[in-house]
Amino acid sequence: MSTEITIPSDEDGFVLLQCHICGEYFKVLAKDVNDDGNINIWCPYCGLNGKQYAPKEAIDIGLKIAQNEINVLLYETFKDLEKRTENGIVQFKSSKKPQEEIITPIKVRINNLELIQYKCCKSVAKLYPISKMCGSYCPLCGGINYE
Repeated sequence: MSTEITIPSDEDGFVLLQCHICGEYFKVLAKDVNDDGNINIWCPYCGLNGKQYAPKEAIDIGLKIAQNEINVLLYETFKDLEKRTENGIVQFKSSKKPQEEIITPIKVRINNLELIQYKCCKSVAKLYPISKMCGSYCPLCGGINYE
């Protein structure tokens, strides 16, 4: 079984990502994230390729989905065991059906990011405004950029 978790894009087509090395948020175009030609994404702040950029909210949703599926499987297994032991010497009674974890959809947030254009790959990203003064790394090739 597989479940797809979608991360919504903002009005400009950018999706929110989070570096799991430095913890900073940034946005890149959804088409760049989904492009199979872009093998790696670099964090524009720390410049490292963290391989994992799903925001914490997406990971939390995945964990809740998994927990709900496990609870259903366990409940159905114990309910079946209860039916099979009804008239035997040993009887098994299952508990009530577990309550599902509430899954809140991911909302577009963090709107105070500014557009940065990278000359190296002709790509764009949305970063915190301080990045214009300090410089940043291109999310598609990792090259340094000072605007």
